[in-house]
Amino acid sequence: MSELKIKNKDVVVPGEILATGMEFLPSYGTYREGDKIQANRLGLVQLEGKVLKIIPLSGTYIPKRGDTVIAQVEEILMSGWRADLNCAYSAVLGLKDATSEFIQKGADLTHYFQIGDYIVTKIVNVTTQNLIDISMKGPGLKRIRGGRIIKVDPYKVPRIIGKQGSMVSMIKTSTDCRVMVGQNGVAWIQGEPKSEIIAEEAIRKIESESHIAGLTDRMKKYLEDKTGKKIEDREPRSDTNAV
Repeated sequence: MSELKIKNKDVVVPGEILATGMEFLPSYGTYREGDKIQANRLGLVQLEGKVLKIIPLSGTYIPKRGDTVIAQVEEILMSGWRADLNCAYSAVLGLKDATSEFIQKGADLTHYFQIGDYIVTKIVNVTTQNLIDISMKGPGLKRIRGGRIIKVDPYKVPRIIGKQGSMVSMIKTSTDCRVMVGQNGVAWIQGEPKSEIIAEEAIRKIESESHIAGLTDRMKKYLEDKTGKKIEDREPRSDTNAV
């Protein structure tokens, strides 16, 4: 007879038994040993039907095609720009993917992007050798101006964004800040200086308490106390707010 040994959202350690019997299925971060499913890494249990997987509590960003990220231009090349993705691998933004304008050969590329600029961009290709191409062609992709840049654990990004963008929308509404969170763990906040500080503190709080139940209610109270604004309960919006 199958038996679940843990509860959904429990924090588990490598080797811990999550379930026994053949009714449950192992997924990411778990493995089967005989009739037992065990954890192979530290993380948060996520139970989806009969499938068990582990959401890591921390880790480095691994680039994936289709990810929207906030990157920093670090080098100007003959054929485009090289950008830091907040991970071990950099990405290349080619001329044809940088703008819809025609860029003449030999043009001064600093007119478009300069070293140090932050950009909201999309990963369009990742090779087996970890050569990464990015593009600025798409809704919401742009150069960032003003505000503050902060870095968070990439594995905490889904909690910072919230279901259908609910968590980050709550931060934006209560602080009147623009907030974008890249899937690579780089976030941008723009608003009044005091509001930016509150928004950053809220993001840090989510990052540190993402594994504790009742996070949404705690964040609602925290933001109401900090801003003095009443946050109305509402259904999560379809906007992901993940830039």
